[in-house]
Amino acid sequence: MAKSMTGYGRDTVETAGMRLTIELRSVNHRFLDISPKIPRNFLFLEEALKRHLKQKLSRGRVDLFLTAEGEGLLNKRLEADDELLHQYITKLMNVKEQYKLTGDISIDTVAGLEGIFTVRETDQPIHQIKVELLNALDAACTDLVEMRNQEGERLAQDLLNRLQSVKDTVSAIEERRPVVVEEYKAKVLARVETFINEEIAVEESRVLQEVALLAEKGDITEEVTRLYSHIDQFHYTLEKQVPIGRTLDFIVQEMHREINTIGSKSNDSQLSNSVVMLKSEVEKMKEQVQNIE
Repeated sequence: MAKSMTGYGRDTVETAGMRLTIELRSVNHRFLDISPKIPRNFLFLEEALKRHLKQKLSRGRVDLFLTAEGEGLLNKRLEADDELLHQYITKLMNVKEQYKLTGDISIDTVAGLEGIFTVRETDQPIHQIKVELLNALDAACTDLVEMRNQEGERLAQDLLNRLQSVKDTVSAIEERRPVVVEEYKAKVLARVETFINEEIAVEESRVLQEVALLAEKGDITEEVTRLYSHIDQFHYTLEKQVPIGRTLDFIVQEMHREINTIGSKSNDSQLSNSVVMLKSEVEKMKEQVQNIE
């Protein structure tokens, strides 16, 4: 079953006074590459989210977006270091008395003292947030996988259509090959007759031997047989219930290799045209295969 690597999923959950939204976007990639983009407050969950996704997906570049809204993010408290403030005031009073300074210690003075006041975020229910986020990630991932499955079905149908076109063209090449040999034989005989005296009989066996040698050099039986085998393997692979993208890519490369060999052996315009058509279809198949997981 072909699965695309292109998809999108989204889910939202409300917990701990916050509204958390997870979005997943994936495109094709040789391996599984997860790129989280999450607020600093939630960095402690980054690895857990990535591990969770790795259990669901096997290939593709996946962007994971986490956005957070709500009062939960604003729960902060102001703390004062009373002991440090006492030391400040004591030292200031001593300095004032020692150096006969004037003036009072005002609230402005205290507010400007370094290290007295600290803004701290209130503790969030981490376990609850983690559970809710992983549930949201599951829901978003379900949507993502569903979209990838639907796109994979469309890709598979397109590949099957192109594969049938390739098979039909290979059959046409197979049928054309004996005709090419006969046509080549006739051309050789005609050319020989133009260069010899009409009274001298043409040694047909010698001509046939030369034609046979040339036909052997241009024989594409093995290449055609292997192409049929690759077509069958492609069909079989498309039905597997595991990631198949890399296998399909390998098969397409092997098909391209056999087609190139057929092209190099071809000395017939119709065969050459068929080879061009094959290359075009297989190249399009290769592009589509790059999107399959």
